[in-house]
Amino acid sequence: MSQLEKNVTKLNGYLERFHKTGIQNRIAGADVAGEAGVFQTISPVDKSVICDVAHGTGGDIDAAAKAANAAFAAWRDMAARERKEILIRIAEGIEARAEEIALCECWDTGQALKFMSKAALRGAENFRYFADQVVQARDGQHLKSPTLMNITTRVPIGPVGVITPWNTPFMLSTWKIAPALAAGCTVVLKPAEASPLTARLLVEIAEDAGLPPGVLNTVNGFGEGAGKALCEHPLIKAIAFVGESRTGSLITKQGADTLKRNHLELGGKNPVIVFEDADLDRALDAVIFMIYSINGERCTSSSRLLVQDTIRAEFETKLIERVNNIKVGHPLDPKTEIGPLVTQEHFDKVTNYFDIAREDGATVAAGGVTVGEEGYFVRPTLFTDANNQMRIAQEEIFGPVLTSIPFSTEEEALQIANDIPYGLTGYVWTNDLTRALRFTDKLEAGMIWVNSENVRHLPTPFGGVKASGIGRDGGDWSFEFYMEQKHIGFATGHHKITKLGAL
Repeated sequence: MSQLEKNVTKLNGYLERFHKTGIQNRIAGADVAGEAGVFQTISPVDKSVICDVAHGTGGDIDAAAKAANAAFAAWRDMAARERKEILIRIAEGIEARAEEIALCECWDTGQALKFMSKAALRGAENFRYFADQVVQARDGQHLKSPTLMNITTRVPIGPVGVITPWNTPFMLSTWKIAPALAAGCTVVLKPAEASPLTARLLVEIAEDAGLPPGVLNTVNGFGEGAGKALCEHPLIKAIAFVGESRTGSLITKQGADTLKRNHLELGGKNPVIVFEDADLDRALDAVIFMIYSINGERCTSSSRLLVQDTIRAEFETKLIERVNNIKVGHPLDPKTEIGPLVTQEHFDKVTNYFDIAREDGATVAAGGVTVGEEGYFVRPTLFTDANNQMRIAQEEIFGPVLTSIPFSTEEEALQIANDIPYGLTGYVWTNDLTRALRFTDKLEAGMIWVNSENVRHLPTPFGGVKASGIGRDGGDWSFEFYMEQKHIGFATGHHKITKLGAL
């Protein structure tokens, strides 16, 4: 039996209960049917129905928000060490069920096991990291003035809403939920409707680890129903969202009446700039990895290649050869590097850009075709002979599609890199230190890597500028979002108080 066949057998065992019972909403520690009935989640591998999913609406969100609010005081006031121990047990639970999480996520999203096996374990790392921060999360400063001892502290903001996307949904949900719980907040999670399986696994793991009922609730549904209700609910104090920039704008509007705090991790059309003095072999590896891994379905992918004209021909020749060798296949095959795109809608969007590229005058140098009839598979694609005004350079395709754009000078590269509505990440390849310092200083992006692909370090700030988002995740920046800053001034003596109305 091949490893693929073994993985499929294991997956079928994990999915059996979902086939029987579907996925229910989880509110206050109990399974709850959706007010609007059910919808079905479909595997992008073969378009088969995985299971029924509770279709939550405003009523379900209201019940979950009230449950989170009722659980908040006890969770907030629980001793920090106890909360820390629960988070560590959640991490251990994730590690124990990492295979189940990875296989279910591959089947639900189309992501390759090559990457999802690591993503599940990264979720455990997120919980372990923030568990270590629990004790000092509320620590403040002592700011002495001539008449007062001023201290600051932080307190959890209250129940929060988390809305997660369908690309690597388990790992991305832990980025939000782990710091929220560590801060002392309670959570209502609205998973992406296209990938609900592992959200169910997470809440099970959390409750098995001793997380009290109502501290983490899940309501499945669609953005216009459950998502909108969550953003508008007065008991929800903040929304942490990962997804499209257009949706982020809607979330901001929906939360305006309740003055909702928002952290928005949105889209990107990120440049990778390769100068002629770079280590070109390493740059080539990084360029390929950052656009074609995770099916190209990630906000930090380097979807615009800006390559200096003096090395362009050589670099693109090697790039084409490598792209044509990337293995597209069943996501549970360990050799697969790219699996199917997540849904029919997204498949149609990505493949539409193949025609758009040709119409705009670009060359489809690799890929640009679909694969097979069963699922939503496409060949990894490279567009050359492009310029930055083309739609393929300006719009977020969010698939395994790279647009190559030449430049002559450092100034031209910077102008092209910044001439975009987005500003999430940037990648710069050069061995000239002074150029790297100049370029990164002027590059409009929230995160920049020099001579490296995206290597995430949990204490560092994660987020973008312009249409790529508002706020930062990671380390203490997460606590700044999930907690309120409080100042208390203690008089150190009898300072003069101005008297009004005294005779």
